[in-house]
Amino acid sequence: MKILLLCSAFNTQTQAVYTELEDRGHDVSVAYAISEVQMLTEIEYFEPQLILCPYLKRYLPESIYENYPTYIFHPGPIGDRGPNALEYALQNHTKEWGVVILKANKLYDGGDIFAQQNFKVRETSKASLYRQEIVRATLQALEQFFVNLKNNELTPQLLNPIHEQFTQSKRAIEWLKDDTETIIRKIHLSDSFPGVLDEILGVSCYLFGVHKEDKFRGLPKEILAKRDGAICLGTIDGAIWITHLKRVGGFKLPATYVLKEKLIGIKEERLPLIFDKSYNTFYEISVEKKDNIAYLYFNFHNGAMSAEQCIRLKYAVEYLKNECEVLVLMGGMDFFSNGIHLNILEDSAKQGEDGWANINAMNDLVHSLLYADEVVTVASFGRNAGAGGVFIGLACDYVVGKEGVVLNPHYKTLGLSGSEYHTYSLPKRVGKEMAETLLSKCLPLSVEKAKALEMIDEVYAEDTYYEELHHFAKNIYSDDFISEKQDYLEEHKDQIEALKEKELEIMHPEFWSKESDFHILRQEFVYKTCPIETPERLKLIVDKEIIYA
Repeated sequence: MKILLLCSAFNTQTQAVYTELEDRGHDVSVAYAISEVQMLTEIEYFEPQLILCPYLKRYLPESIYENYPTYIFHPGPIGDRGPNALEYALQNHTKEWGVVILKANKLYDGGDIFAQQNFKVRETSKASLYRQEIVRATLQALEQFFVNLKNNELTPQLLNPIHEQFTQSKRAIEWLKDDTETIIRKIHLSDSFPGVLDEILGVSCYLFGVHKEDKFRGLPKEILAKRDGAICLGTIDGAIWITHLKRVGGFKLPATYVLKEKLIGIKEERLPLIFDKSYNTFYEISVEKKDNIAYLYFNFHNGAMSAEQCIRLKYAVEYLKNECEVLVLMGGMDFFSNGIHLNILEDSAKQGEDGWANINAMNDLVHSLLYADEVVTVASFGRNAGAGGVFIGLACDYVVGKEGVVLNPHYKTLGLSGSEYHTYSLPKRVGKEMAETLLSKCLPLSVEKAKALEMIDEVYAEDTYYEELHHFAKNIYSDDFISEKQDYLEEHKDQIEALKEKELEIMHPEFWSKESDFHILRQEFVYKTCPIETPERLKLIVDKEIIYA
């Protein structure tokens, strides 16, 4: 079937639907919802049999839904209508929520429902709920949708009142009244967009990334400490950490980057390299040990990794190599890793120098994984990964993925050729021709597709993933494997390092040249510039009766 995804952005949910449809054998193209003329032009060119809208922030004109079967994914259960559905769910402490797929018509979220999937609501941020539960429910609803569409089985929507916009007045923190848990909930329901508007040390900014603190105490809104870019603020009954701020009109950065010299005199309260999670506080790197296995977690905000974070993670890897037989990289709560930290580079006064430092720190981390010849290494793609984050994983001996996870093994959409030893690790797994195809097409693929390409080794089901991952990791160590690995690395080290040096030779002008596309593309990414057209890479080109990507 020819299916067009009409969306406001090619985000996590849209990519999950895209890869699922591709894996089902459908011909899938993407169009951004920018203007009526543009949408109709792209629709008429592709001539879809079906239009799906996984992530849509604007009304669709009648010219589309009256002439094409069009269905909208709404992040709410039957009867929920209007914007900010997840905010209202979290504000009301809803225990169960859902996703529906409904037919587009003139009523806002008022069409007949062709699929629905409910889920339990975790105590977490809106962003995490969206990236995990909403995406998972979306894929489950999509499976129902095709069955119900074929059988014309539908449920009339309950035409309840439409939500009001969830304004900043509803999000605002009352520091002299709200307790710690209330503040955490308010920041959670606004993360990762739009954040909670507030003022810190005279700076008007939006707050993101909140963590409870058990030990520090102070006056409400008093800055008590800083750690790894985050700041600790007092509350009426405790304290919280805020990891990121965004100046009004600016972009999101670690809190200390926004406040800078205003934090002179605030102590950096450090934790051990690998925190034992014995109390509530803000931390990024932790480990869990079981049997002969160390599970290394690195929960970096949105999966972005600065040079300093890469260095800390490298030290953790080096330490754990002497503490286990099998080392499993787990990534973070919502992402495995998305590579270098573009926002910090955009903020830098020395963008070339800091970009170069960031990619070399990533390479040092990958080096420590590639040459970890005392242990067996495993990458757990239990969450999405992109760009250099994918290639951190491919540096491991084995790679395991959880169903529903999406990988983006490419760099070029940001004007980079990439490093992280990818010219060694990717062809080693999928062959040179397929590696070049993945890097040049710049399209997402499911872990299921990645396994079919032999890019990863195993894919396990959502419900049993961590049990199966542990069983896999527990049974892969052997002295013979370690001996063969050591011999292989000794024989091929010069070749591997030569490939990395060639990557850096190509990347050098991408960071340092003023004419590099990276500077413009990075800025557009960081400032979330609204696109003026659908990227060509997302369009399925139609040539008479031939369809090809």
